[in-house]
Amino acid sequence: MAIPKVFGTETEYGIAAVGAPDFNPVLSSSLLISTYAGSLRRIRWDYEQESPLRDARGFEPVPAREGTDEDLGLANVILPNGARYYVDHAHPEYSTPECIAPRQLVVHDKAGERILERSLNEVARSMPSAPQLSIYKNNSDGKGNSYGTHENYLVDRATPFGDIVRDLTPFFVSRIVYTGAGKVGAEAPWDDRGRSLYQLTQRADFFETEVGLETTLKRPIINTRDEPHADPERYRRLHVIVGDANLCEVSTFLKIGTTAIVLKMIEDRFLPDLSIVNPVQALHEISRDLTCTHEIALADGRRVNPVQLQWEYLEHARKYVEREDDTPENREVLERWEMVLGALETDPSSLHRQLDWVAKHRLLHAYRDRDGLEWNDSKLRAIDLQYHDVRRDRGLYYRLEAAGNVERLTTDEEVDAAVMEPPLDTRAYFRGRCISKYPDSIAAASWDSLIVDTGADALQRIPMREPLRGTKAHVDALLASSDDAASLVSKLQD
Repeated sequence: MAIPKVFGTETEYGIAAVGAPDFNPVLSSSLLISTYAGSLRRIRWDYEQESPLRDARGFEPVPAREGTDEDLGLANVILPNGARYYVDHAHPEYSTPECIAPRQLVVHDKAGERILERSLNEVARSMPSAPQLSIYKNNSDGKGNSYGTHENYLVDRATPFGDIVRDLTPFFVSRIVYTGAGKVGAEAPWDDRGRSLYQLTQRADFFETEVGLETTLKRPIINTRDEPHADPERYRRLHVIVGDANLCEVSTFLKIGTTAIVLKMIEDRFLPDLSIVNPVQALHEISRDLTCTHEIALADGRRVNPVQLQWEYLEHARKYVEREDDTPENREVLERWEMVLGALETDPSSLHRQLDWVAKHRLLHAYRDRDGLEWNDSKLRAIDLQYHDVRRDRGLYYRLEAAGNVERLTTDEEVDAAVMEPPLDTRAYFRGRCISKYPDSIAAASWDSLIVDTGADALQRIPMREPLRGTKAHVDALLASSDDAASLVSKLQD
């Protein structure tokens, strides 16, 4: 039986400064995070359990030690909501706390946008003479550089990684019809059309291989990083790098919800072989077809378009949920999935309230018609970028939202609460509550442990290897009865 799916997202945000020729994105990102985090900056990130080069295929290179963020003096903090907020590859990155329901993940992903917006406001307030920073939830700087929006899923270590590769690759290639964030132009060196087109996804151009460990060069559709952040004997963390940064809540909901169900089907060996003959080429071709009807070759000899391939996954998911995992959350995912695929099949433009690539294309098309612009016009590139601005008074997505032109699954109240409050039903609750209650006693933190200074000669490590332990139900009484960190550790050791 498939294990419960625990998941989260990691979003590298684009950062820029107006009128600052000497702009340093690394220092600016660190300033942004440090200003927001305040006194939490002194809680260091615990790198001891990190192993980013361990490969799911069974090997781990041993390179010379690279400097950590701590060595370089970069901001890297754990927030009271259980999330991680840090500098990664010259970008501010927000990693959500662990979630177990797709809609819950949407709330916490949106909380990340609010945290970035508040960070901008805090820097502007405290340093009025500094260059004005802008933050974009997107995946490309338009100059050939891409930054990631990664997904993470808890999977069963007993599932052969080859099964994951076989069954998940066709799904990832075809799901861009509803997960893509839309993009003006192409940045692939082999595409001579340059700016003269519009794509479904911002990330497709940057993927070159089917399977691999890299995340910044020769990016693979299936990433093999084997860093579980949990009990390594029981679990694997599937690190997904092929997705876009979504602002539309329905896109995020489907991206996470459908993938979680497909992973359960893989663990329970519920899927037939739907392998694509050339997945990388298919990813590029599908991204360039706004009708979603481009046919790709399957290994079984059939030719299908991405919507048809998604229908096959959906039909198997219906049977699976009915037989093995019939929950309200899964039924909602299936209903949304069916609605979106039906609309993509008949009229993709009708999804302008649900999907980013459609919403942005509709917006850009209005400007094209009004001003007679070609796709390679710099004004359209500027509009594309402005769609992703996280400031609610500037971002074009947020103007659509304010006008009621995008569908929401969350409320402002839920998102504002998630800025400070962790999920109740994963270990993020224990992490977040400890950060809030014992901030002066937490020496370091990571996803699967806390290091606590109780005043004794040695620091104490509290392991958190089980993502579904440390929930409100598990630890609320313990935390309520522990006035300080020393008392907490003592009771945990009893």
